[in-house]
Amino acid sequence: MAEVAAEKASSGGDVIVAVNPKPNRGITSKLIDLFEKLVVKLGYDSSQPHHYLSRNFAPVPDETPPTTNLPVSGHLPECLNGEFVRVGPNPKFSPVAGYHWFDGDGCVVFCSHFYIMIHGLRIKDGKASYVSRYVRTSRLKQEEYFGGAKFMKVGDLKGFFGLFMVNLQILRGKFKVLDLSFGHGTANTALVYHHGKLLALSEADKPYVVKVLEDGDLQTLGLLDYDKRLAHSFTAHPKVDPFTGEMFMFGYSHTPPYITYRVISKDGFMHDPVPITVSGPIMMHDFAITENYAIFMDLPLLFKPKEMVKEKKLIFQFDATKKARFGVLPRYAENELLIKWFELPNCFIFHNANAWEEGDEVVLITCRLENPDLDLVSGNVKEKLENFSNELYEMRFNMETGLASQRKLSESAVDFPRVNESYTGRKQRYVYGTRLDSIAKVTGIVKFDLHAEPERGKTCIEVGGNVQGLFDLGPGRFGSEAVFVPKVPGATSEEDDGYLIFFVHDEKTGKSAVHVIDAKTMSPDPVAVVDLPDRVPYGFHAFFVTEEQLQEQAKL
Repeated sequence: MAEVAAEKASSGGDVIVAVNPKPNRGITSKLIDLFEKLVVKLGYDSSQPHHYLSRNFAPVPDETPPTTNLPVSGHLPECLNGEFVRVGPNPKFSPVAGYHWFDGDGCVVFCSHFYIMIHGLRIKDGKASYVSRYVRTSRLKQEEYFGGAKFMKVGDLKGFFGLFMVNLQILRGKFKVLDLSFGHGTANTALVYHHGKLLALSEADKPYVVKVLEDGDLQTLGLLDYDKRLAHSFTAHPKVDPFTGEMFMFGYSHTPPYITYRVISKDGFMHDPVPITVSGPIMMHDFAITENYAIFMDLPLLFKPKEMVKEKKLIFQFDATKKARFGVLPRYAENELLIKWFELPNCFIFHNANAWEEGDEVVLITCRLENPDLDLVSGNVKEKLENFSNELYEMRFNMETGLASQRKLSESAVDFPRVNESYTGRKQRYVYGTRLDSIAKVTGIVKFDLHAEPERGKTCIEVGGNVQGLFDLGPGRFGSEAVFVPKVPGATSEEDDGYLIFFVHDEKTGKSAVHVIDAKTMSPDPVAVVDLPDRVPYGFHAFFVTEEQLQEQAKL
C-alpha cells in the first residue's frame, strides 16, 4: 500500500498527520526481548490453543492488489456503484503468548491489538473488483521494523503474567524501544465517512484516513488529531447526523475522566471536550444520538487490574451486582450538568441500532446481553457461547418522570444491528441484524419490523411477529455484518427500499463471496453473488462508500 509522507490540511482544521515512528532496536531492545522470552517460558502455558487464529479466523498471509472482472451471478444494481469495505484483525506476526478475539477489536488503554486488513469490493456499472490492504498504522510499521510482535495483546492480560506483560510494554515505551507518539492502535474495528474522508477506527487510538483510489485500491494517508485537539481515544462507533452533517463521538479511558464526549462540525472542526462522570473505568463500545440528545451507557464491564492479578482473570470483568445506567445529555451541552441518568436491570451492550425522541421519551433500540464473560472468546474452541446470548431490546427513558423501561424484541442471538442510515437519530421502522451461532459466526441476516409485536413463546429467531424476513446462509456458510444501501439516498423514499450487502464464507469449499439481497422482500434468492479470488477471514464492521463520496475523497 502506498504511503503519503507529507501532511495535508483542509479548511476544517482536520489535518492528516504523516505517521513516521522511530523505534529503536539497540541493546535495550534486545535485553527486554530476552526478559520477555524468560517470562513467557515460565509464566505462559504454550499448550493453550489459539482458536481465533485458526480456520477462517486465521489471517491471510498477503495483501491482494485490485483484481478485476470478478464472476458475478445475478446483477449489481446501479445504486451499488461505490466501494463496499469491511475491516477485521489480520495479524502479520504470530503472538508472543496469548491471543483474544478482541485483540482484533477496540480495547482502550493497555489493550493493544492486531493489525487491520480492509477488504474492499469496488462496484461500477455492474462489474466488481476486489482488494485487500493493511492500514499502515504506527504499530504495523514498528513491528515490520522489528520483524515480529512487540505490542501487548488482550489475551496476555491475565494473572501475574498479565502484570509482567503490562510492565514490559511500559519498559519498551519508557526506553524508546517503541515510539508511542503516534499511538499504538490498529484502526481495525469499524469505518466511517465524514468531511470528505474515509476513517478506519479502533477505540484505543486516533482515526486513520484511508483513500480509495480510482481502481478501488486502498491507500493509508495518515491519522487525524483534529489540529491537536484530540488528546484521547476515539470510539469505533461515532454517529454522523445525516441532516446536519455533524459527527458525534466519545473516547473512554482507565483514568479520569473515564468518558469524554466531543462534537465535530460538518466542516471537520472538533469542539471542546465534555467530560462525563461514570461509575469507574468501564468499557463503553458504543453510544447513540437523537435529534437533540446523546445517550451514554455506564454498564458494569470494568477495567480491573487488581482482580486480573489476584483472581487470574481477564483484565475486563463484568460486575453482575451493579445496575445498568444510561445518561441522556443535550447533544450540544458544554458540560455534563444537564445529563439525566436512568437505571435498568444489569446488562451489557456492544452495539446499538438507533435512537430517537417520541414525546417526553427517548427511545433506544439495542442489542442487550447479560453476564458477558470476555474470557470465553480466547483459547479453546467454543462453537456455542452461552454468555453471549444477545437479544434485540427497546429501551425508553422518560425525560419528565425520570423513569426507564425496557422490553424484549427478539430471541437470541442477534447483534451487529444496522438501519437505513438516512434515519440516524430519527424514528425508523426496520432493523437489520445478524443471527449469531456464536459470538463471531453469522448464520443469517434478520429483518425486524419495529411496528409489529414480537411473537411470544419462541426459542429461536424465525419469521413471524416482528421478524419480517430471515435470509439463511445455509449449512457450513457464515457471514458478516450486513450494510443497508438505499436505492435512493435520503429519507424521502420507502425506508426499506434498498439492498443488503455482506461477506460470506463457505467452510466446506474454503471460498468467500459477497452477497447482495433485496432488503424489502428478504428473498432467499440473492440479487447478486460476487465470487472472490481469496479467502476473507471473519471480521468486524462494514461500510459502503457511495460513488459521490468516492469522488469527493479523491481530492485528498
